[in-house]
Amino acid sequence: SAISVLPAIVQAVRGQIPVFMDSGVRRGADVARALALGARAVFVGRPVLYGLATSGQAGAEAVLQILARELTLAMTLLGAARLQDLEPQADDASAGSDAPSP
Repeated sequence: SAISVLPAIVQAVRGQIPVFMDSGVRRGADVARALALGARAVFVGRPVLYGLATSGQAGAEAVLQILARELTLAMTLLGAARLQDLEPQADDASAGSDAPSP
């Protein structure tokens, strides 16, 4: 999965180019995780398209609002007041794992 290789990509480019994440982002926690692993931006496609397909523009806007609330919750639980506070955690052995957190 894209999230599992993200830390290696971030390490390989060593800050020379920004790394963007696109794939498998379904929840605000996915956005927080990608940013914490070093992505500088996260693209969200499928959830927005589902919202658009079911309810048009209002559905797409609702999905984005839900993602924003979920991201805010994840940041609060992580103690991150700003997006910049979600920094790569090199010492976190489970950072690249797809296993669910306990």
